[in-house]
Amino acid sequence: MHAAALGALLALVVAVGGCPSPDADTTVTRVTDDLGRTVEISTPVRRVVSLAPNLTEIVHAAGAGSTLVGVTKSADYPPAVDTLPTISALPVDFEAVTARNPDLVLATDQINAPRDAETFDALDVPIYFFSFTSLDDVLNAIRTTGELLGTAEAAADSARALQKQIEALRTRTADVQDRPRVLVLIGDDTLYAFGQGSYIHTLVELAGGRSITDSLETQAPTLSEEYVLTAKPDVILGAWGADYAPSRLLSLHPTWDIVPAVKNDRVYSLPQDLLLRPGPRLVDGARRMAHRLHPALFPSSTP
Repeated sequence: MHAAALGALLALVVAVGGCPSPDADTTVTRVTDDLGRTVEISTPVRRVVSLAPNLTEIVHAAGAGSTLVGVTKSADYPPAVDTLPTISALPVDFEAVTARNPDLVLATDQINAPRDAETFDALDVPIYFFSFTSLDDVLNAIRTTGELLGTAEAAADSARALQKQIEALRTRTADVQDRPRVLVLIGDDTLYAFGQGSYIHTLVELAGGRSITDSLETQAPTLSEEYVLTAKPDVILGAWGADYAPSRLLSLHPTWDIVPAVKNDRVYSLPQDLLLRPGPRLVDGARRMAHRLHPALFPSSTP
């Protein structure tokens, strides 16, 4: 944010009274977020703005949905968020955030620019950043959110229940010998995929498959046509929605008619939110993967 714009915003915050002064019963707590930043939070936290849809889901999973006073425009789950004020996150509408008088803003470096923390610091609005590279990070985020928002017991119960679902799925696929080689794609035209350090590979493993891009050093690689032809995945899974027509993939990449996944009609698509939002519903995404990879073992994609 330019200095002039920040100055104008600060003036506006002062004009409307800024963030509410701490009550007599509040306590200032210092915590360290996933970026290694020290964040000072006045507890209890009563008003929260979420700058990412997966964090909105995590707040609800932690039993603190009632604290949300603003969410991003892309937040659509759970249904309770439909009545909340929406805020632009790309780029962040700082004025809209401060207008909600939040006690705490939640962000993730997968969506939100870490440099935005400087602006929030200048506005005296505490912001806590999460980072997600593994399924364990989701469980930890639920627990941490509960600790931050005063619902630690409910959050711990939620994380424990989710962990049981993960272990149950892992147990069911533990003895699978014929694990298909799986390529997970974000894009079907430009081949955006997942490299080292992504929770996607854990989902594939839980579902009884082997991700073929888990060793790529680039965190978010863009694959070439030749890579897919050479790698010859047994299954291609896309985050293109439930209504995606697999024939579209072959129309975009006609040389792939020799790729086993295409040749054997094993191109599938799942809802984006179940793959690309690191939150509680990733386990649902893993179940649906398992249904596609091993339909005899998982005749239904539901629990």
